[in-house]
Amino acid sequence: MDPPAEVNPARERYALLIVALAPVIPQLLGSAFNIWYNAAVIEPMLTLPALKQRFFATIIIYNALVFPIGIWLWVKRIRYFAPTFRHLCRGSIIDPKSLTQARRRLIHLPWFAAAICGGAWFLCIPVFLGSLMQVEPSLDTRLLWHLPVSFCISGFISITHSIFLVELATHWGLFPIFFRDVRADLIPGVVTLSLRGRGILWAISASLCPIGSLLLLSFAPKAPGTNAAWFAVFVGTIGIAFGLCTALMISWLVAKPIDQLRAAADAVSRGKFDIDVPVARADEFGLLLGEFNNMIRGLKDKEKLRQTFGLHVGERAAEQILARDPGLSGVEEESGHSRHGLAFRGQQRWSKF
Repeated sequence: MDPPAEVNPARERYALLIVALAPVIPQLLGSAFNIWYNAAVIEPMLTLPALKQRFFATIIIYNALVFPIGIWLWVKRIRYFAPTFRHLCRGSIIDPKSLTQARRRLIHLPWFAAAICGGAWFLCIPVFLGSLMQVEPSLDTRLLWHLPVSFCISGFISITHSIFLVELATHWGLFPIFFRDVRADLIPGVVTLSLRGRGILWAISASLCPIGSLLLLSFAPKAPGTNAAWFAVFVGTIGIAFGLCTALMISWLVAKPIDQLRAAADAVSRGKFDIDVPVARADEFGLLLGEFNNMIRGLKDKEKLRQTFGLHVGERAAEQILARDPGLSGVEEESGHSRHGLAFRGQQRWSKF
C-alpha cells in the first residue's frame, strides 16, 4: 500500500481525465506521420484527378464516421470506472463481484485502447483501397502496397504509444485506488503485457516503423519539388524521437519498481523490516514486489519470535539460577541487579547463540 498516494487530491480529481486523454497524443502522432506519408508518397501516385478527389473525400468521410465511434467507445469505458472510483475514494462498501470485474477491466484497459486504435487504423486499408478501386479498377501496383503500409506504420505508432501512455496513466491515477487492499497480480482471468512484450512493442515503434519508411521511400515515386535526402533526414529524426519517447516510457514502467526493490533490499540489509513496497502492478513486477513484501513480513515475524523466545529463555534461566542459589537474590538487590537484568543477559546470550 502507498498511503500518501491514496489521499492525493490531484489523483482523485484528475485521474480519470488523464487516463481518458492518454491515447490522444499517440493518435495525433500517427495522424501526423500518415498525413506526411500520404503527401510525400501516396499523392504522387494518384495520377488521375478523379482518384485524388475520391481519396480526399474518403479521408473526410472516414474520419467523420469511424473516429467518433472510437472516441465514444473509449469515453464510455472510462465513464464505467467513474462510480466505482468515487466510491473507493470515499471508502464506501462495494459489491465484491462488481469490484473484481472493474479491477479486471482496469488491468485490460491498455488492450482495450489498442483494440480501438488498431481497428480504426487498420480498417483504413480495405476502405481506402475499395473506394479507389471503384474509380480505377486497375490501380498502380505500387499504390496497392504503399497505401496499406502507410496505414500500418501509422497504426503501429499509435497503438504502441497508446498502450504505454494508458499504462502510465492508470498506474499513477487508478491502480493505487482500485488496488488499495489487494494485489493486482492476483486478480483472476487477466492478461498483462510482459517485459518481453514491451520490448517487442518498443522495437516495432522505434525501429521497424521508421526503418520501413526509409526503405519504402526508395521505391516511391519522387514528388515534384521535394528532396529525397531531406525526406530521409525527416523520417530518421522521427524514428529517433519515437525511440527516445518509448524508451522514456518504458523506463518509467520498469526502472521505478527496480529502484523500489533496491531501496527496500538496502533497508532490509541494515535491519529495517518496517517497510512495505507499493505493489499496485498487475504484471510480473507486481508478483515480484508482492512476494518481496511477503518475505519482509516473514523476516519481521521471525525477528519478533526470536526476541520473544530469547527473553523467555533468559527469564527461565534467571529463575533456575535463583532457585539453585537463593542467597543470590540479596546480592542482586545490593548490587542493583534484578531478575530482569539476569533475564536480559540471558536473552543476549541466547541471541548470540
